[in-house]
Amino acid sequence: MDKNTILGFVLIALVLIGFSWYNQPSAEQIEAQRKEDSIAQVIKANAEKKQKADEAARKAQAEAAAKGDSTATFFSALNGNNEQIVLKNDKVELTFDTKGGTISKAVIKGFEDKDNKMDVTLFDGKTQKMNFMLAGKTENIITQDLFFTPSNVTEKNVTMTAQAANGGSIVFKYELGQDYLLHFSLQANGLNGMFAPNYNQMDIEWTDMARQQEKGFTFENRYSTLTYKEKNGSTDYLSETSQEVDTPIEEQLDWVAFKNQFFSAALIAKDDFAANSLMTSIPQEKGSGFLKQFNAKMKTAFDPTGAKPTEFEMYIGPNDFRLIQDVEEQSRFGKDLDLEQLVYLGWPLFRYINRFFTIYVFDWLTSWGFGMGIVLILITLLLKAITFPMVKKSYMSSAKMRVLKPKLDEATKQYDKPEDSMKKQQAMMQMYSQYGVSPLSGCLPMLIQMPIWIAMFNFVPNAIQLRRQSFLWIDDLSTYDPIIEWGTQIWGIGDHLSLTCILFCVSNVLYSYMTMRQQKDQMVGQQAEQMKMMQWMMYLMPVMFFFMFNDYSSGLNFYYFISLFFSAAIMWTLRKTTNDEKLLAILEAKYKENKNNPNKKTSGLAARLEAMQKQAEELQRQRMNQQKK
Repeated sequence: MDKNTILGFVLIALVLIGFSWYNQPSAEQIEAQRKEDSIAQVIKANAEKKQKADEAARKAQAEAAAKGDSTATFFSALNGNNEQIVLKNDKVELTFDTKGGTISKAVIKGFEDKDNKMDVTLFDGKTQKMNFMLAGKTENIITQDLFFTPSNVTEKNVTMTAQAANGGSIVFKYELGQDYLLHFSLQANGLNGMFAPNYNQMDIEWTDMARQQEKGFTFENRYSTLTYKEKNGSTDYLSETSQEVDTPIEEQLDWVAFKNQFFSAALIAKDDFAANSLMTSIPQEKGSGFLKQFNAKMKTAFDPTGAKPTEFEMYIGPNDFRLIQDVEEQSRFGKDLDLEQLVYLGWPLFRYINRFFTIYVFDWLTSWGFGMGIVLILITLLLKAITFPMVKKSYMSSAKMRVLKPKLDEATKQYDKPEDSMKKQQAMMQMYSQYGVSPLSGCLPMLIQMPIWIAMFNFVPNAIQLRRQSFLWIDDLSTYDPIIEWGTQIWGIGDHLSLTCILFCVSNVLYSYMTMRQQKDQMVGQQAEQMKMMQWMMYLMPVMFFFMFNDYSSGLNFYYFISLFFSAAIMWTLRKTTNDEKLLAILEAKYKENKNNPNKKTSGLAARLEAMQKQAEELQRQRMNQQKK
């Protein structure tokens, strides 16, 4: 070996030694590796331990099954891989997990979500759980812990089976209807020995985080509720704004629904939910993407022998009054479910107006193919036409009082002292009676119109037909129409200004001004002074309405704006077409007619005021007599 070869080997050795020294791990790295090795050993040990325990459990289960012990656990169903089964039709797509055997996701087709993407995901497995629990003598069966095997799978049917070690099973059978109704049942087979002899009820726990589906969080949240129907009774719901946790419902229930403003999921029990179900509704923060956390803990009938399945139905779909009525006819339970009350139409009086008038008119107008904005205008015109005779009567009553004002001022000027107010009222009523004028005739027609306003207040925000419908500058009639947004919340206003709300409030101010002028023209004496305070209150109301309605649907604000516009137009037209001189001449003729009829008696409010005056004078006379004694 020559000198160059030896030198080459030496250099190679030095390079290898230097490289090894450079790449040797630090003390920290050695310690970290040691920990990783320890963790790996622990994981390996635990896995081996679990494997041995599983093998021992399998052996014990096999022995128990061989002995015919029906209390054997569902060990064979506690392991498996989660798969997803999809049932669908033209209206909904429902996903079921084989772990738990229940519905995990619901997509309602044909509707846009809040991001303007087609199809609305009402809930999914991350936020919604439905669990059925059976209390055995020695152990409980909890369906969410079991793995089910699907069979008989079609687009609209699936059977889910969780097998017990003793040969028994828990079986879900699902059948999707043609629309939004899901039929399903739960049945126990070969498990009779697991339960106490008197066991006849199962527990159900259903929870969901209600997703925000609309642009306006505050407004949608107001109409999102946990709703339920009492057996042979009416529907009710938990608070829309405050938190309620495990609130007991004393009555038996036909169904429980987790309701958004325009979409709902309702669970219906054939044999009712037992009394004292516990309901929870917890409002969520704006910006979280959720409206409320819902939870329902219920009990319903269960046959441990397996002879009779426990049957349910679920409505998963839009809150459309007519559609829900049609879908309800597909129910197999023969109950008056009254599911259409998921569409809130107001308190009984206003509900009747909407139920038997507004909805029919709305359906008739939409059947002609009009856009929703035009429908709202046409409904307003129709309502104005119906109430016009009453409005005209109200206006003419005010006009009569206006033309009589100079005569009233002259006849009552001697009663300007505060203690003479009763006499002044009596003198005014006497004159009104002589001229054939009833001051109250203008009040009743206006009161009759108020229920219509309130009925529309409940109908428009809950009409799903307005959802995503545009009109003029409005992109969506079901939510607010901002002319400016600033991203941060301002107390009392929010994060935007709604144009239709501004139009409604401004028109309200103008209409109040017209009304106040008309009433001022007919006030006498102290009434005119009192009217000043009323005038300020009438002007403050539109300001209050702004803070209330800025988050409301543009469709509702637009309806009120159009309604006030036509009301002002009607009032202006009546004022321009009323000849005060001719009206006064008619009243003078009526006065002469009554004056020439000595047998005519004072009636109505004038008679009551006269009686009150006499009663007051009699009481005053009695007090004076007592003081003299």
